[in-house]
Amino acid sequence: MQNKVVLVMDLVESVRLMASNEASVVFHWHSFLQHARDEVLPRHGGRLVKSLGDGILVEFEDAAPAIRAAFSFHEYFGMLNRRRDEDNKLWLRGGLNAAHFYVDSNDVYGQGVNLAARVASLARPGETVITAGVRDRIVDSVDGELEDMGESYLKHWPEPVRTWRVKPIESTGVASPKPSLPPAQEDLRPTIAVIPLDCRAGQQEHLIIGELIADGVIAQLSRSRQMRVISRLSTTGFRGRGAQLGDIQQHLAAGYVLSGSYSMLGDRVVVMAELSDARRGDVVWADRLTGTVTDLLQVDSQLIRELTDNASQALIENTVLRATILPCPQLDSNALLLGGIALMHRSTARDLERSRELLEAVTERHQRVATPWAWSAKWHILNIVQGRSSDAPAEFRQAIDIADRALDLEPHSSLALAIKGHVQCHLGTDLDQSRQLLLQATDINPNDHTAWLYAGFWSTMWGDPTDAVRESEKALELSPLDPQRFFIEMLVAHSYLMANELQKAIDISHQSLRRNRYYLATLRVLMTAQYEIGRHQDARATLDQLLAIQPDLSISKFLSYGSSSPLRIRAARAMRDLGLPE
Repeated sequence: MQNKVVLVMDLVESVRLMASNEASVVFHWHSFLQHARDEVLPRHGGRLVKSLGDGILVEFEDAAPAIRAAFSFHEYFGMLNRRRDEDNKLWLRGGLNAAHFYVDSNDVYGQGVNLAARVASLARPGETVITAGVRDRIVDSVDGELEDMGESYLKHWPEPVRTWRVKPIESTGVASPKPSLPPAQEDLRPTIAVIPLDCRAGQQEHLIIGELIADGVIAQLSRSRQMRVISRLSTTGFRGRGAQLGDIQQHLAAGYVLSGSYSMLGDRVVVMAELSDARRGDVVWADRLTGTVTDLLQVDSQLIRELTDNASQALIENTVLRATILPCPQLDSNALLLGGIALMHRSTARDLERSRELLEAVTERHQRVATPWAWSAKWHILNIVQGRSSDAPAEFRQAIDIADRALDLEPHSSLALAIKGHVQCHLGTDLDQSRQLLLQATDINPNDHTAWLYAGFWSTMWGDPTDAVRESEKALELSPLDPQRFFIEMLVAHSYLMANELQKAIDISHQSLRRNRYYLATLRVLMTAQYEIGRHQDARATLDQLLAIQPDLSISKFLSYGSSSPLRIRAARAMRDLGLPE
């Protein structure tokens, strides 16, 4: 079996079109197949497995080129349709799925192919629908615009399937950057993006080494107060794409990019790394370094320390030099952890349960590493906030115990400090200590977007609205392409609500819900903002969405999720006035 991405596309209403003008449809279909074989598939690395008369089955090595190919297929008929009347337009619909398939020279087999065909049936004319396996391998706003379609029951499929509609950005296959918040004016530090290194030999089992190196370098760089470091969850989307420096700078607002490749020679790792000035396209520093896999797994890896020190020194020296002459204007352990983090934010009960399993596995494997314990504490917070806890106060206490375990292992972990402070913020107890923990986290690591996010949430619930907006926007700024961006946007929406910037709260809530339509906390802040701005009908519709996901919701159940903060009281008042029972 091989891990592949399959694309199934068919011609919408082919029977009717054939009956109306068979010769024309056959001619254009043959022309389309020739275009696919000669131009689209060679460009995107796809293999046409077979043509089904009114459909095609194509396989790809990865998701991003498969999506680009699907856009090109739609574009072919889109251009053709400009010359055809409404009743004779030719539209494709597509379904993409990533899974392990049986592959030979003649065909691709397996349930994964059937699922791709099933999700294609959900697509409207001219659209492509993808499964969670594909969504996890692409980057929203880089590979396309994603719209969460929720879960659907498909014919002859045993369980509901989560799908997303994927669209070209600005009706093209090329990404264009979204407006981003400007960096805080007082923060003039250079910004660096660390792209996970590529394996020269390309062996699947070695790909995790590049992730480990990137994780270690980012962790080291983030301890420096001299530079801003982009989240690795954001930079991973550029791995292996051959992206131009200008594209990375444009999407991540990074002035410097650390990238490279590595080779494996037994236990030895040979790294070729380079630091580039993304604005000028210059290589600032490059070197060949060697180490061992065993060394990479150590807390204080010599290879990572050497790579970090050399790159950071070169970056600072180059920045100072420019300032003087220019004007002043992966299921290894890593996959377990990343999978656990990603799934805990997906919101459905099944995904939350799988997240718990992954986090338990990684904490069991690495009992003396703080990070998995810290994220396990975060899992319990989300389980409560999503309304799935049977005993919220007890689970909050459990979350604090787990965060304390992480802090016992690493007392200066900004993540663990932030998460413990976040739990106490929800409880409404020890508010002074909660705030001190969050400020300590941002002080230890000023590049930790999680620490800024939870500091903003504390200010939203208990502090100054101006601080809430500033701190929340800082977190958003540090995570331009984070896969959990919807969660960050949700907390920013809370800060806008606290500051009574109701329209901003509504706008960013809609933006968050486009990425994850099931997130209850986002729906609650949207409903409250709609109610307080006077759009009661919209607020009632949003409450109905909440009840569709959480049918047993009541005022008392909602208030049991945490403390009686001013914002929670406002939400409860809106729910009560909209008719939610006590």
